[in-house]
Amino acid sequence: MSGPEDVAGAAVRVPHSRTGTQGVLNIVGAHLYAQDSQGRILLGLRHPDSLYAPSTHHFLAGHCEQESAVACLVREAREEAGLVIDSDDVEFAHAVHLVDPPGTRPRMQLIFRARRWKGTPTVLEPDKCVGWGWWHPHDLPDPTVPYARAAIEAIRAGRLYTEIGWT
Repeated sequence: MSGPEDVAGAAVRVPHSRTGTQGVLNIVGAHLYAQDSQGRILLGLRHPDSLYAPSTHHFLAGHCEQESAVACLVREAREEAGLVIDSDDVEFAHAVHLVDPPGTRPRMQLIFRARRWKGTPTVLEPDKCVGWGWWHPHDLPDPTVPYARAAIEAIRAGRLYTEIGWT
């Protein structure tokens, strides 16, 4: 992840290049929406010691690091779960613009559907994820990260964009 940020993830103000006013940079995340032949969605159970959403189910995901969102998704899929995804097999599915909790840096969470991939999800970063599982979208496990649940519901309803936590 690049750019100014304090350790707690609090909003960091940076000068706007044209106006000189202060702005807050958004963190960009790339998330995998993978469905198997039975229509189940891949979710990982986050490690109980995770700083964000411990012991909660979530998409395979990562922050963009001087790369495109699709390149981030492809990299994270290989690093976290051993999945090989060709960028040509990726399509945009949904965006969640999120501020959670209030006062933290806003996040633009981009969710991409992979039409195909090679490999079986394997835990390769056990300090982040303790297991991968396939879940029916109408029967997601508890707990599931709220914005992931909202994105799955929106994708099923054909909506492309969701806002959470903005006042």
